[in-house]
Amino acid sequence: MPHPFWWNARGERRPEALGALRYCAPMRIAVIGSGPCGQAVGALLARGGHDATLFERARELGPVGAGLLIQPTGLAVLDRLGVRAELEELGSPIERLSGVSTRGRVVLDARYEHMEKGLTGLGLHRAALSAALNGARERAGARLRLGVEVVRVQERAEGAELYDADACSHGLFDLVVACDGARSTLRGAHADVRRDRPYPWGALWCVVDRTGDPRFDGVLSQVYRGTREMIGFLPSGRPSPDAAECLSVFWSIESAEASRGVELDAWRAKALALAPHADALIEQVQNIDQLIFAPYRDVVLRRASSGRVVFLGDAAHAMSPQLGQGANLALMDAAALAGALSRTSALDEALQKYERARRAHVRYYQFASRWLTPAFQSNIPFAGALRDAFFGPMTRAPWFRRQALLSLAGGKTGILRAGPPPAL
Repeated sequence: MPHPFWWNARGERRPEALGALRYCAPMRIAVIGSGPCGQAVGALLARGGHDATLFERARELGPVGAGLLIQPTGLAVLDRLGVRAELEELGSPIERLSGVSTRGRVVLDARYEHMEKGLTGLGLHRAALSAALNGARERAGARLRLGVEVVRVQERAEGAELYDADACSHGLFDLVVACDGARSTLRGAHADVRRDRPYPWGALWCVVDRTGDPRFDGVLSQVYRGTREMIGFLPSGRPSPDAAECLSVFWSIESAEASRGVELDAWRAKALALAPHADALIEQVQNIDQLIFAPYRDVVLRRASSGRVVFLGDAAHAMSPQLGQGANLALMDAAALAGALSRTSALDEALQKYERARRAHVRYYQFASRWLTPAFQSNIPFAGALRDAFFGPMTRAPWFRRQALLSLAGGKTGILRAGPPPAL
């Protein structure tokens, strides 16, 4: 059945459907991927009156990954989606970020209250975030199709047609929103890619039960030995209302080492040597399958959109997680795209507005994460010593401390520019 927005009441094809990307809103929109980015943009687009359908290759929703730190920028989008209060009930408030070397030198001590009294981040289990966003999607009326892996988009004058791995068509759409992650299937064929390469480092992660140790309350804490060893602990709240509180553990590792396999006893010995105060957490890891490897990727696009396809989240700008901005940037992308589409009926103009709204914010965090990563994960012998010598004193100076806090909170749009990103 032809899409109704391409035809008028007399059954004649509308002139604007014949090539110019202009529509009378609403539009029929396909969202590829149902992670936090896809769920958020699907809900926002459906609330804006668009006919939104999410396509997810998994046959059932099952969030994969460790806990997330949602910054004030991301919390503002969750508030707009109507799920912030629900998630604050499940999550763990994060009041500060702490990093120390094994020699006892303070590398990082960033307290949100130094920027604004009462400001915090929120540690969340991915299952809690997924359930809340999926609820927002359902309430907004966006459909979800599971078990469909979209691998190709064929652009035509009348719309973009989706095909799966078996070359089956899944319909024509006015716009395709690719939220299919750092290893996006669609990016290579439909994006103008400047950089797309894996980092040589990644992280092993696991989720364990909280032990009641007050040293982990309200703080994302890390311990470093040079740049080759790092362990981190993030209070991650509860995955569901009836579950116990949990905590995410991260371990820095080279991708090549992870691919060779990790021996459990050897890992536990290293982790305990680095963080003996976390023995009750580390001892909960009794099976190597509890440790999941998360690789990093460095992705830069010249443009976030091409024709009827636009890329959001890690599909558009994957980066190392040193600044913990992945989920926050994705939520900001979702809000910015929904806002751009609500302010104009011309799709090409709306996509240009979206790119302008996100360009400075995304570029700053791509730049900052790329240059910060070697100070925490690298084989550069002197990088750790320089970090330990300078980071702590710099962040105690008021101006540098504020810039560091603004960066962590998601509020920077340039090296010397700060303020709420345009999407907010």
